[in-house]
Amino acid sequence: MEIVYVYVKKRSEFGKQCNFSDRQAELNIDIPPNPELAEQFVERNPVDTGIQCSTSMSEHEANTERFEMETRGINHVEGGWPKDVNPLELEQTIRFRKKVEKDENYINAVLQLGSIMEHCIKQNNAIDIYQEYFDDEDAVEVTDEAPSAKTINVFRDPQEIKRPATHVSWYPDGNRKLAVAYSCLNFQRAPEGMSNESYIWDLENPNRPEITLKPSSPLVTLEYNPKDSHVLLAGCYNGQIACWDTRKGSLVAELSTIEFSHRDPVYGTIWLQSKTGTECFSASTDGQVMWWDIRKLSEPTEVVIMDITKKEHLENALGAISLEFESTLPTKFMVGTEQGVVISCNRKGKTPAEKIVCTFSGHHGPIYALQRNPFYPKNFLTVGDWTARIWSEDSRESSIMWTKYHMAYLTDGAWSPVRPAVFFTTKMDGTLDIWDFVFKQCDPALSLKVCDEALFCLRVEDNGCFIACGSQLGTTTLLEVSNGLCTLQRNEKNMASAIFERETRGEDPGGQAP
Repeated sequence: MEIVYVYVKKRSEFGKQCNFSDRQAELNIDIPPNPELAEQFVERNPVDTGIQCSTSMSEHEANTERFEMETRGINHVEGGWPKDVNPLELEQTIRFRKKVEKDENYINAVLQLGSIMEHCIKQNNAIDIYQEYFDDEDAVEVTDEAPSAKTINVFRDPQEIKRPATHVSWYPDGNRKLAVAYSCLNFQRAPEGMSNESYIWDLENPNRPEITLKPSSPLVTLEYNPKDSHVLLAGCYNGQIACWDTRKGSLVAELSTIEFSHRDPVYGTIWLQSKTGTECFSASTDGQVMWWDIRKLSEPTEVVIMDITKKEHLENALGAISLEFESTLPTKFMVGTEQGVVISCNRKGKTPAEKIVCTFSGHHGPIYALQRNPFYPKNFLTVGDWTARIWSEDSRESSIMWTKYHMAYLTDGAWSPVRPAVFFTTKMDGTLDIWDFVFKQCDPALSLKVCDEALFCLRVEDNGCFIACGSQLGTTTLLEVSNGLCTLQRNEKNMASAIFERETRGEDPGGQAP
């Protein structure tokens, strides 16, 4: 439909009509040239002028609205019965079935559908489309693709006052979730009104956390129980040990008493391999390592003081920052300290001299990460100051291998669970470095800028394909590495073992391979 609007105005309102006519040109002003002014200038001939023949362009940025996802469940119940038949009454359902089976249309429908069903069954029996032909073969394919990694998901701290993500733990049953601890570790600099909450995230839903953990003090560490995925162990900023059972809600299930807890923040918590699955131990910068049973968290079952003078004086103890426990060596554990010293301990020692076995010195600052190689437990990785170092228990004088000194401070590190020669480190400039010392030792095989702020922690998934990194602003980034970085390469175990043995014997005097 055409819409027409007619504007009506009187001719008298238009104003006086303009009358144009031709006339001769007029000269209003004439300035003759002045030769004296010309003497003050220098004639430039020829004149070069640059012209850019490109179109003017402008740049605009647009941020799309975040897509909100929501998970809902559907409950399927038995249906299809007539209104006068109660499906819960067995007699009524049997009577109705017999009535339907006597119907001629029922028999024709069954015969018609039976031929189709028989065809499908014979087709499935002919070939199994889900059969794995090479399931028993070890993955030893050598890949030529360049090392790479890509971001899968980002989990942001939902609080307005952002807090650093200080620890990450993978869900033990299928790695479908991430538990992230949030805490401000700057002494007496926590912003007013900062939340104490930590979260459990579902990897498929980064919009909101699946479970909120509500402690009385911010959590520094958070670990899933490998035997019971509903139970989590946490070390608090005020030195207490807390335990959650997610089936019971967001509040703490068990909490250690203040007088028997650590005096400083708990920087390390590890579950022990035990029959009950309830034993664990913790470490703090107060210089104490404590053993606990979560069924009775009122006080620790055992305490070891990190005094390398072997006199068990708490005032001489070195502050513990990181812990390492290998289930294949149940009596041994290792502690990384604030002073850059690794202390090897024997839990079964009866005297202080027997409990502190030996020390390894080499870092200039706190050791933020300490982990044994999953394939060769006598070799272990430490991360501190500006370097990552690999040690051997057979060589206590110094580390057998080390990275170059970086411009940025290193904050965390971990071995790959599937490749003995690969480990990961994070730095204060927001970079994740992936090292493969069989490939090259001077530089990382891949260096990835994850975010602009500092990375504080990392955790590698059991299959080695996914890495979770926590940042200073509480952002947890989930990364997937390329197939070559999470697949055991041909002859890699033998090559890694040969490198460890060669460096331990000191055949390469430089430590860092050329």
